[in-house]
Amino acid sequence: MKVLLKEDVDNLGLAGEVHDVAPGYGRNYLIPQGFAVKATPGAMSQASVWRKKAEARRAQIRAEHEALAAQIEGVTLSFTARAGESGKLYGSVTTSQVAEALAESLGIEIDRRKVGVDPLRQLGTHKVVVRLSADIHPEVTVVIESEEGEEVIIEETPVTPADLEIEVDEEEFDEYEEFEEAA
Repeated sequence: MKVLLKEDVDNLGLAGEVHDVAPGYGRNYLIPQGFAVKATPGAMSQASVWRKKAEARRAQIRAEHEALAAQIEGVTLSFTARAGESGKLYGSVTTSQVAEALAESLGIEIDRRKVGVDPLRQLGTHKVVVRLSADIHPEVTVVIESEEGEEVIIEETPVTPADLEIEVDEEEFDEYEEFEEAA
């Protein structure tokens, strides 16, 4: 089924574009929700008008997202949590907690699904990505401190291939090869 999009639809296309979609998707979702109309010659004449309106709306939303991104970049959120001696948290600081704290500090509601990827499980300073749109991804700084008040400094050391080398006992290795050959 060919439809003409009246509005931008995530994972499908932009307003004013013609797309071939499954009949059920078009008939049961896109058309009833007002996101699209059937691609008829009469509707095609309105496509340029919808395209212009959508471009203006996208420009306005982009400007809002850029302003919000500038605000988010300057925010530092602080959390306290119980942690072990190694600096690993007994629980975690979830994306929901980060989104709530961000909304509280900025006064703007941000969807938790757009904040970060995984819960934070380590003491220290973390950069958490906030996905505002497809191309605007500001980072908020999250500082997690120990509840006990003691300063635990965790230095992340990169693991090199040399660190992963395993010593092999030659006699055991030869016995294993003999066993494999016999099988």
